[in-house]
Amino acid sequence: MRSQPMTKITEVRVTPILISDPPLLNIQGVHQPYAPRLIIEVETAAGVLGLGETYGDTDFLNLANEFAPRLVGSSLSVNDLESTVRQCAEQIELSRIDTGVRAGGLRGARTIAKTARSVASAFEVAIYDALGQETGLPVHALLGGKVRDSVEFSAYLFYRWAEHPSTGSGSSGEGGSEIPDEGLPKDDWGAALDPEGVVAQARRMVRDYGFGSFKLKGGVFEPAQEVAAVKALAEAFPGHPVRLDPNGAWSVATSLRVAAELESIAEYLEDPTTGTEQMAEVARGTSLPLATNMCVTSFEEIPHAFATDAVQVVLSDHHYWGGLRATQELAAICRTFGVGLSMHSNTHLGVSLAAMTQVAATIPTLRYACDTHRPWQTEDVITEPHTFVDGRLPVTDAPGLGVELDHDQLHRLHQRWLDLPIRDRDDAAAIRRVHPNWTEPRW
Repeated sequence: MRSQPMTKITEVRVTPILISDPPLLNIQGVHQPYAPRLIIEVETAAGVLGLGETYGDTDFLNLANEFAPRLVGSSLSVNDLESTVRQCAEQIELSRIDTGVRAGGLRGARTIAKTARSVASAFEVAIYDALGQETGLPVHALLGGKVRDSVEFSAYLFYRWAEHPSTGSGSSGEGGSEIPDEGLPKDDWGAALDPEGVVAQARRMVRDYGFGSFKLKGGVFEPAQEVAAVKALAEAFPGHPVRLDPNGAWSVATSLRVAAELESIAEYLEDPTTGTEQMAEVARGTSLPLATNMCVTSFEEIPHAFATDAVQVVLSDHHYWGGLRATQELAAICRTFGVGLSMHSNTHLGVSLAAMTQVAATIPTLRYACDTHRPWQTEDVITEPHTFVDGRLPVTDAPGLGVELDHDQLHRLHQRWLDLPIRDRDDAAAIRRVHPNWTEPRW
């Protein structure tokens, strides 16, 4: 029997960074000027550097700093990589960590286990990258081989402000600290606060990136206004798939009313309401498929959701599920139960986008275009950022992830993290700077 190639880890580095982020609106408020991310570097005895990426909030950073030394000195093959990373995650879960830890983002119930998986995923990706470089194989080959040569992505549309608001003296960070107004990131996208603005944003996405399908982040305005925006998109781009994601902002009754209006228009409705029970109730009252990245984000949540037919499409995310192998395992379960599969996106850089593309290339049943925030994130830590052509990314056959670290950029973004007070994403605090009495909307 042929032996598996192995690599020995000699050093692991965890670097927190801040990346610029536009003022995108959602149910939790508005994006802050900068978003925290973590970059993982795994060095091997062969002198190879593997890269990983995940959320950078304080809870994730603390876990990553505890995780990193556990891997140093390990000798790993592809066969034992998943179990080793999982064991480290389980050890972290049992260690002395604040039990109030947040999973971060719009991903349903928040648990320490979910946070640990999100941290573990970045290390798993980095080790796969290193193994690929040492063997001369792309990550998709280490995962069993690709079934497609390119991966389709969807335009991710947001209601947004034209720019981050100025206070005249500076923008508030954590603990009342200030970010100088002259340091606020700017772009030329302009505001999008009505159906016309959303369609204009979509036209630019098509012009610049060639996307062929659209996802609108909802939960910001009255449901009728967001339905009007979806209908305007469908009229402007006939025959192109359109989705709406209000992140659980609606009641069952509201969800059913919206579903009735969009049954012949939307490709699917994502997380219209919260929780498996309410999703199941909506599913029983509509023929429109329901998708989720909120009520099914761990293997423990699958049995009840599938048994009640609460969701017809699961949005996978290797950060959520614990890595690339776990994403493939999720895909196999969904195939077994006849549940569709798409791919969720977070505020990611090129390392995560490369990992998404590699694992997406190996999943035969990935029938929907994947989400990506990429057009909104204009900074990166890789030397050659990805370029979408006709809404797709080619699946590279270069060793590992096929990306190279830009050390200068990493240093610059880490220095920003050192200089500025943002340590955790807090969309609610950001919007309350403008609307002090704002509360999370529900309809």
